[in-house]
Amino acid sequence: MTWDWSAVWDFMPRFWDGLLVTLQVLVLGSLISFTLGLVWAAGFRAPSRLVRWPVHVVTEFIRNTPLLVQLFFLFFVLPEWGVQFSALTTGTLAIGLHYSTYTAQVYRAGIDAVPAGQWEAATALSLPAHRTWSAVILPQALRRIAPALGNYVIAMLKDTPLLAGISVLELLQQSRLESASTFQYTEPLTVVGVAFVLVAYPASLFVRSLERRLVK
Repeated sequence: MTWDWSAVWDFMPRFWDGLLVTLQVLVLGSLISFTLGLVWAAGFRAPSRLVRWPVHVVTEFIRNTPLLVQLFFLFFVLPEWGVQFSALTTGTLAIGLHYSTYTAQVYRAGIDAVPAGQWEAATALSLPAHRTWSAVILPQALRRIAPALGNYVIAMLKDTPLLAGISVLELLQQSRLESASTFQYTEPLTVVGVAFVLVAYPASLFVRSLERRLVK
């Protein structure tokens, strides 16, 4: 086996297209997971069991089924019920929904770690609920959980190759298409593997640095 640099250069146009799609899925999926995760976390603390119980059932079901199964369900089954999205939209929604159930638990832990005195002080000041959450509770909780949320962003990045299963043209799918057309598998797959390391490792260093700063 010999390394063919010309195969690498031929793959680069597909590589940049795939990298753009991968980063797009990562950013939008992260926004969905962070936002929806906060909604789930608020549902866990709802005073009514009619809210808490359905939220618990839904999040546990999503957490305990594989992401790939959820991808196939959203992409192949929902269209039979008249609900259809593009492959890219489906993949982004699936990753965001799946990881929202994990970020919900992170939010939950951060909120529970806020001292009870903070809640009591907000009540004593007669702050409305939205001000209590936005000005008192969430700023303190987010400071504690930011590193954990960052770790889930890295996990989402490493799960984006699963979207190749529904034909999303991310990095892995682009390398597969290139390999199928040239019959050279080593170079495209190696480039993709290195690319994930070059993106994920600096991100992990940033998360560690953020954790050190926030715990001071």
